[in-house]
Amino acid sequence: MELILKYFPVLTEEQKKQYAALYDLYLDWNSKINVISRKDIDNLYEHHVLHSLGIAQVIRFKPGTRIMDLGTGGGFPGIPLAILFPEVQFHLIDSIGKKIRVAEEVAGSIGLKNTTFRHARAEEEKQTFDFVVSRAVMPLSDLMKIIRKNISPKQQNALPNGLICLKGGELAHEAMPLKNKTTMWDMKEFFEEDFFRTKKVVHVSNY
Repeated sequence: MELILKYFPVLTEEQKKQYAALYDLYLDWNSKINVISRKDIDNLYEHHVLHSLGIAQVIRFKPGTRIMDLGTGGGFPGIPLAILFPEVQFHLIDSIGKKIRVAEEVAGSIGLKNTTFRHARAEEEKQTFDFVVSRAVMPLSDLMKIIRKNISPKQQNALPNGLICLKGGELAHEAMPLKNKTTMWDMKEFFEEDFFRTKKVVHVSNY
């Protein structure tokens, strides 16, 4: 929790309580349904919560923004972002039902009012959003093909509507097909912990 306050010192008491509650909730759920690797649960705040909040270092979403978290797993990056941006709507989807159940239960336990959940594949989701966020496992161009239909044309934020994802490693080759639409930020510029040395926030504009 100290780690979150180190980089996000201006939180309401409610937000502090919500972040603080995450460890016990994920520890409990993870013992039943594995959404975070067992050896990684002790690093929950660094590797999952703060990592998710890297997105907030490149954009502060305006109230009323609609965001889909694709392949959310147990709720990342959607739940940490939903705590930080209570005026923004988050729709978390995952193709694995038991994972989406964990995300839904965690959000319910901490009283999040700005999240909805769906057990579905990305191809099945027809709603439109300002942004799709993801801790992406598939290549950027494949992800863009799937989510293009979900991006609203109406702009209201500082970054153009599109995809914002958290990725690691060497991305220059992967971003080549989208190079005119892609912006990348090194997370080591935001967070000093070693974990973030090779991590990036990637924005791909849909327009």
